[in-house]
Amino acid sequence: MLKRPRTDFWQVGIVPLLIEDVTACALQAARERITWLPGAGRWRYLADPFGLVRGDALHVFVEAFDYRTKRANIERHEFALADLTWRGHTTVLDKPFHLSYPQVFEHEGETWMVPESFQAGEIALYRAADDSLDHWERECALIGGVPGADASLIEYQGRWWMFYTLVGPGARDQRELHIAHSPMLAGPWEPLAGNPVRVSREGARPAGRPFIGRDGVLTLPVQDSSTGYGGATRLLRFPMLSPERVDIDAGAERLTGDLVSASHTAGLHTLSGCGAFTLIDVKRIDRSRGRQWLDMKRRVRRLLGG
Repeated sequence: MLKRPRTDFWQVGIVPLLIEDVTACALQAARERITWLPGAGRWRYLADPFGLVRGDALHVFVEAFDYRTKRANIERHEFALADLTWRGHTTVLDKPFHLSYPQVFEHEGETWMVPESFQAGEIALYRAADDSLDHWERECALIGGVPGADASLIEYQGRWWMFYTLVGPGARDQRELHIAHSPMLAGPWEPLAGNPVRVSREGARPAGRPFIGRDGVLTLPVQDSSTGYGGATRLLRFPMLSPERVDIDAGAERLTGDLVSASHTAGLHTLSGCGAFTLIDVKRIDRSRGRQWLDMKRRVRRLLGG
């Protein structure tokens, strides 16, 4: 008998909690006040949330993955800032390759996005073409010729810093943390000579926007995949970060899906601050046989050129 396939489904939530205040206890205490994004539909899920506050709205950008095509595009979900009423969603970036992890931020009067596009062999910068946040134009490649994933950027102490991982054999992307730096957002970006600066399945792949903690230390959410992909999130602190030296304090606390959800307890792999909110995603695992038929139909369509 064929083994039942494993299918991961993610759900995105808005936690009314400052990212600087996130702990396991704080997440659990906020559990009943989380606003969850609407369901994505059959064989789809939403994950990798990043946000922007504009006027009276919270804009949540997510990876929208479809198992029928095995790739994702980027959606924008809009919420009323006052009560988090959902106003609708729009697909804002769609390419012939997989897109995810849409880190969005503002800099020098423009709105930028650095989505994961490792299948295109680059880490690229996109710019919002208008104030609607629905149209984006590729500005440039920040780092080309590499299968970079989950690039997370921050301006810190007069320089731009990028934390990322590389997709490769042996689940390399789940255990390596790389860093690059630049005097300007558009580059030139220079990877550190000591990359990877951390190798550990317990916390290396970036899992959200870097931030400055209350103690002034740069902090990076990272995935803990020691129990499976995206099983939990940890916070890495960088007491020293310079082109010549990187000191890392790996926090022991694991942030898991069961802290915030009764149905999606198998993982929590994004933790992204946005104003007074922290955006998260949590995972459930499905083992129905419907996935086998779905994969078979996709292979047939490919063979037939459809």
